Amino acid sequence: MSRIGKRPIPVPAGVEVEIEGNTVRVRGPKGELKRELPPEISVVREGDVLKVVRAGEEDRDRALHGLTRTLIANMVEGVTRGYSKALEINGVGYRASKQGRKLVMQLGYSHPVEIEPPEGIEFEVPAPTKVIVHGLDKELVGEVAADVRRRRPPEPYKGKGIHYEGEKLRHKVGKTGKAAK
Repeated sequence: MSRIGKRPIPVPAGVEVEIEGNTVRVRGPKGELKRELPPEISVVREGDVLKVVRAGEEDRDRALHGLTRTLIANMVEGVTRGYSKALEINGVGYRASKQGRKLVMQLGYSHPVEIEPPEGIEFEVPAPTKVIVHGLDKELVGEVAADVRRRRPPEPYKGKGIHYEGEKLRHKVGKTGKAAK
């Protein structure tokens, strides 16, 4: 049995969970999330905890058991606390700003790079070289942060570009002069 899948998911006070067939809807102080579950997995509420139950012992059922439990736990945490991912911008003249909801970045291209956030995502720019992506859905926050990073990934020689806060970058040694005879 999946060790992760059999752990119960605590439901904190102020969070409502609705289970309708294979759809789980979680409402909390920060908002609402909804997810369609695979037919092999079901969710049962027992008091103030949720339990994820699988239909059989097939490989697919066992694989989805722990995954589904983690996705539902992320939904509960998302509507209570939310998720955020911080990115840092390194490079001369590289900077970010916020115009309305849009994130506008100068990344050394001939034009500014503009990113419109999807529904449920919010950008924060506390400094010109720092961008924070906020949202309820952990998967969507990570996807949008990866999209921002993809606009100018860090290069290996000087480390210029956009990288996650705390990310370890591997630096390469640059060219050396030709040996004289």
